[in-house]
Amino acid sequence: MLANPDSGRLHCPNPSQFLNPNRPKCFRFPNCPRSPCFPSKSKFCNLSLLLPRQTSKKGLGIRALSDPGGVSTSGGPLGYPQPYSVKIPVGDRHILVETGHIGRQASASVTVTDGETIIYTSVCLADTPSEPSDFFPLSVHYQERFSAAGRTSGGFFKREGRAKDDEVLICRLIDRPLRPTMLNGFYHETQILSWVLSYDGLHSPDSLAVTAAGIAVALSEVPNSKTVAGVRIGLVGDKFIVNPTIKEMEDSELDLLVAGTDNAILMIEGYCDFLTEEKLLQAVEVGQDAIRAICNEVEALVKKCGKPKMLDAIKLPPPELYNHVEEIAGDELVRALQIKGKIPRRKALLSLEGEVLTILTEKGYISKDAALIGSETIPDIFEDEEEDEEVVVDGEVDEVDEGDVHIKPSSRKSTPLFFSEVDVKLVFKEVTSKFLRRRIVEGGRRSDGRTPYEIRPINSKCGLLPRAHGSALFTRGETQSLAVVTLGDKQMAQRVDNLVDVDEWKRFYLQVSLYISYLSNFAMCGNLANNVLIFQYTFPPSCVGEVGRNGAPSRREIGHGMLAERALEPILPSEDDFPYTIRVESTITESNGSSSMASVCGGCLALQDAGVPIKSSIVGIAMGMVLETEEFGGNGSPLILSDITGSEDASGDMDFKWLQVAGNEDGVTAFQMDIKVSGITLPVMREALLQAKDGRKHIIAEMLKCSSPPSRSLSKYAPLIHIMKVNPEKVSLIIGSGGKKVKSIIEESGVDAIDTQEDGIVRITGRDLSSIEKTKAIITNLTMVPSVGDIFRNCEIKSIVPYGVFVEIAPGREGLCHISELSSEWLAKAEDAVKVGQHIDVKLIEVNEKGQLRLSRKALLPDTDAENASSKQPTGDSSDVASQETSDKGSTKKIISTPKRDLAGELPQKKFIRRLVSAAKDRPNINKDKTKKSSKVVSSVSSKDENTLVNGEANIG
Repeated sequence: MLANPDSGRLHCPNPSQFLNPNRPKCFRFPNCPRSPCFPSKSKFCNLSLLLPRQTSKKGLGIRALSDPGGVSTSGGPLGYPQPYSVKIPVGDRHILVETGHIGRQASASVTVTDGETIIYTSVCLADTPSEPSDFFPLSVHYQERFSAAGRTSGGFFKREGRAKDDEVLICRLIDRPLRPTMLNGFYHETQILSWVLSYDGLHSPDSLAVTAAGIAVALSEVPNSKTVAGVRIGLVGDKFIVNPTIKEMEDSELDLLVAGTDNAILMIEGYCDFLTEEKLLQAVEVGQDAIRAICNEVEALVKKCGKPKMLDAIKLPPPELYNHVEEIAGDELVRALQIKGKIPRRKALLSLEGEVLTILTEKGYISKDAALIGSETIPDIFEDEEEDEEVVVDGEVDEVDEGDVHIKPSSRKSTPLFFSEVDVKLVFKEVTSKFLRRRIVEGGRRSDGRTPYEIRPINSKCGLLPRAHGSALFTRGETQSLAVVTLGDKQMAQRVDNLVDVDEWKRFYLQVSLYISYLSNFAMCGNLANNVLIFQYTFPPSCVGEVGRNGAPSRREIGHGMLAERALEPILPSEDDFPYTIRVESTITESNGSSSMASVCGGCLALQDAGVPIKSSIVGIAMGMVLETEEFGGNGSPLILSDITGSEDASGDMDFKWLQVAGNEDGVTAFQMDIKVSGITLPVMREALLQAKDGRKHIIAEMLKCSSPPSRSLSKYAPLIHIMKVNPEKVSLIIGSGGKKVKSIIEESGVDAIDTQEDGIVRITGRDLSSIEKTKAIITNLTMVPSVGDIFRNCEIKSIVPYGVFVEIAPGREGLCHISELSSEWLAKAEDAVKVGQHIDVKLIEVNEKGQLRLSRKALLPDTDAENASSKQPTGDSSDVASQETSDKGSTKKIISTPKRDLAGELPQKKFIRRLVSAAKDRPNINKDKTKKSSKVVSSVSSKDENTLVNGEANIG
């Protein structure tokens, strides 16, 4: 990092400064302890790799211009960049990009604002390079702070801790498009941190976080080839919307996130409801235009306040090593790549790599003495009197057109006498990939003998596990998924704590244990509450024949789970049609590429086997691509590969995944694309999509040949769920104080769970029909709406108080019979006439404003006609509901009596009678200002005591 102590901002120094002998010895780093400008030690004091020994501008290859570019040089702290902000048009509004305000000690930091949603992103890199590898040392961390929405966590721990799955998914959205733009050979560990500082509930932060990270990397010292930006595309009606609001996304048929550069697409994550390929391509094209506009604005920003790129820190294996490896292993490598089996081929390649290392060591090209290798290959630049530091310069950097950077060996360096073992392994992998591509392009055959368009053999079987609610085994080549479906009630659903101030529950979740378990959502989008799948993907080492860690799911596993989860989501029935919470576990027992797609196929079969009424079948296929075919004997046009394997995924240029609907081969539900090279154009994407459609048709046809077809009916071990509607005002009666009543109902009836909602919906979950019917009867009696004048017979006296007795007219419903209403004669105390446990007949004479019931026994004592009418009712153990008409104050009333229980306290199951209960027409003196709604709910005769409702009817809800 270079700073001008006079202006207080970063800039690209004049190369002629390096020739000034009067400058301090550490003139390259003004902020170094050796410089008088910065007395404190900087973390960049040992990064002498920043600038080359030669001083030509061509050799520098620095993107940031030496011209200040209009940035103010006054008022900024010494050594820090001056604050700078710019508005960038995106869709129908602007986003605000600010840098130099906060996080000034980072290599680069920006805040990006859309509406009142603010993302803060910083980029930092390690002082020293890590061990060379074929994987760029990039880590991304994204966090949604509850304070951004003015909330605190609903859990026990109020401090944000381990990343939630939705945060992990957004981390992947940031990582995937940035990684292909990083230059090979740069081994300084790079960290991108992103926080949601403010969230307005309207503008989604995920696409904003991708753009913020791309801008921060472009402004930092990390060498990259292109600026990256990301946008979300929605489809409302026939109109594509760039970065739609969350409100607009509620009506959108498409949820597409596109990331790329000004001329290429790097990443696509999309979910839709059976859109065609042409619609998807149109959406991608709209996204590409929006990304291009953002990147052009960012490039102008980089020219004004970007930092020099650390191009001299790039260290590539010497080209001589490639020749040595090809000479030693060429013929053996060709034969090893022809082995069709994955495990034998992997062992052959591993053995061949060891032979190459052995031969090069015997020839004196490899030394394990790192100090000796460094002294032979790396010249010293200068020595420090206080610290023993050396500057490593690997080669000269040429800057070529269109921002591409080409690294070539410096002519001033002698041919190295030794190669490191790590470099040999990296080169062997690259040579293997080169030979594999040549075999595919020239010979037209892949490692397993297939043509580029051929799908691996497929077979499937359902109903393997007798106790599971649904199961299926799907096998495609050497990839195998054992999918298991479990059905449950809402209590099995997943509660999600996010920035939106509402409870969000996941009714369907897919658990893939390769062991798979799906957990995920875009936490900001409240419209995904009911049918979002939860898919947590764990990849055990046994599925690839290896020994390794088996613990919490990695980011990659969570991302793969999300893809399969969102693919199956559109085919699920609505909650009204199928009120179950659905869990799908997909255990990957074998893996050789496209295991997430196998989970989709197996999960779809298992859903059918469990009796879930899905709308159609879903299949998935993974596509690959060899981009540069001309150097391998092709015609130069990209070669698309269908149903790629693991080795092709690792060696190819593209891993392009999406899902398709069975029975509607033209409809897409979910798709994902990751590019490992600079990008992919729309014509190439169109060709890949059309070829994948043919592959999906083939997979659908093969799945129809399932040897043991799905049962398509509920398992006898699956729980039963009954839904009933009650008056919303009566829900509290079901729950009771502190949930005591609902617990007692569950204990008495034997059901698994009772779930109530504020709108009066009650879900009863049980293992058998009798327990559900019993619960229905209890809730029916508990929530009934009695009318003044109703007569209740055979009611138990629950308690006696000085002013009267409390009588239970229905399970859980009690009323007060005042002492003056117990008898026609005067009573000194209630115990003189009745006792606890005695059964009496009472009449409802009043319902007060609080809903409390006032009963009278005295009102029935002189009513001989009613007694005679009651005595004429059928007796015995018959459970038929009897009713008769009686006259009371000139109105017609219905008398309903219930039979007595047997000695065990249970009603004979065979004598249950269900009747539709309707509302009474006359409701005198009972809260006339409130309208009582009736519902056609089936009522079963079942109660704890033998109560009889007379002169009226029970009204539910």
